[in-house]
Amino acid sequence: MLPIACARRVSGVGLTVDQINNPEQRINARNQIAFLKNVAEALKDDFLGFSLAEEFDCRELGLLYYVMESSSTLGDALKRASRYSRITNEAIVLEYREAREPTLRLTYSGIPRHSDEQQIEFCIVAMVRLSCLLTGRRFLPRHVSMIYVRSNGVSKFARSLGNDIEFGGTADEINFPTGSAEWALVDADPHLNKILLKVCEESLNARKRNPTAFRTTVENTLSTLLPHGQAHADAVAKKLGMSERTLGRRLAEEGVTFNEVLQELKASLAARYLKEDGMPISKIAWLLGFEEVSSFSHACRRWTGKSPRELRRAS
Repeated sequence: MLPIACARRVSGVGLTVDQINNPEQRINARNQIAFLKNVAEALKDDFLGFSLAEEFDCRELGLLYYVMESSSTLGDALKRASRYSRITNEAIVLEYREAREPTLRLTYSGIPRHSDEQQIEFCIVAMVRLSCLLTGRRFLPRHVSMIYVRSNGVSKFARSLGNDIEFGGTADEINFPTGSAEWALVDADPHLNKILLKVCEESLNARKRNPTAFRTTVENTLSTLLPHGQAHADAVAKKLGMSERTLGRRLAEEGVTFNEVLQELKASLAARYLKEDGMPISKIAWLLGFEEVSSFSHACRRWTGKSPRELRRAS
C-alpha cells in the first residue's frame, strides 16, 4: 500500500491512490514523472528512481521483458527494446546503435525532458541491470551520460553504472562494453522469440499514438543546446531539419513564440538548479547559456522579481 506521506501527493498529479496501488493500472508517462518527483520530495529521497530500479522485478515489464529475454544475444535484445519500448511506455523512445561498443540512447517524445530526473535515472539503471540479468554477467557500462545536472551523490551510482558517469551531458545514453552485442543470453529461445515478435508487432500496430506537441520537441532540443550557448532559433531549426521560418510557424500554431519557449524553459531550469545547494550560481548561469552571472541575475529578476540568491533562500 502507498505510504500516507506519498498518498497526499497523488491527487496533485491527476492520479488516485487506487490507481497507484493497482499493478494492472496503466499510468501515462507524464503522470509517472510527476508522481515520482512528488514522492521523492515527500520522502526526501533524492535517489528514489535509482533505488526503485535496483529493486523492481524486471518481469514487470511484461511482453517487452520476455521478447528481450528470449533473444539470442544482447545486441538482439537491445534491438527489440528499441523497437518495442512504446508498448510499455509511450514517452520514452529507445534508440539502439550497433557497433563494437554498442550504445542505447533514451529520448523523450511528447514529454518535456527537463521535467524529469527520477524516471530517467530509473530507466538507465534498470536497463543496465536488465542487461546483466539477461546475459548472466556482472558488468559495468563503459560510459553513461545524462542530460540533467546532478551536483551531489554521483558516487552512489558507481556500483551500478561504473565510474565514467557524466551528468550534464548532451544525451541520455548508455555505452556498453566492447563486443557486448555478441554476448549470448542465458535464456535464449529462438522459437519463443519468433512467436513474441509477431505479438509485439501486432501490439505496436494497435497502439494509438497521441500527437506530440511541437513545443515539447523544441524544449527537448533546447535543453541540449543551452550549456553550449547555442540555444538559438537557427540552431534548433537545423537540428529539427527545418527552416527557421517553419520553426516559428509551427510554434505560432500552438500559440507561442520561440523566445517565450526559451525564456520559460530557462526559468523552469533555473528554479530547479537553485534548489541544489552545492551548485554554484556561476555554474547555473553557464548551464542556462548566460555568459555572465550578472546577465543571469537580471533574467531571474525579470522572471520572478527576485535575485538567484533570494530564490535559493526561498526554496
